[in-house]
Amino acid sequence: MLENKFDQAQDHLTALPEELLSQPSLTSIQRALELNEQTAGLDDVDQLKALASQDPKDLQARYDYAMALYASRNAEDAILEFIEIIKQNDKWNDGVAKQQLFKIFEALGHSDPITIEGRKKLSAVLFS
Repeated sequence: MLENKFDQAQDHLTALPEELLSQPSLTSIQRALELNEQTAGLDDVDQLKALASQDPKDLQARYDYAMALYASRNAEDAILEFIEIIKQNDKWNDGVAKQQLFKIFEALGHSDPITIEGRKKLSAVLFS
């Protein structure tokens, strides 16, 4: 049922004129829909956490775990995992962790407390 709502939202966005799609509120919705599509089917958070915990330097495992965290509506912990990937290697896989992190920030909105705290933590990693 929820998946159907995401599909309907995507259909409505697709029908909007291009100039409206650049509005911040619609950008937020677009990013949330993109993330929903990317995380569809990632529901075994515990298994992915176990894989990521086995080798903390396995950035792909950490990435998969972070995506599953977001899919389970745990944006705060997903952000922490993406920041850890960036801390270890910000260029890993063409900077995909940073790209996903920025999508989460946009999906949540720039004034969301989780976004604000996440940006502070990211800045501490990038500028330390």
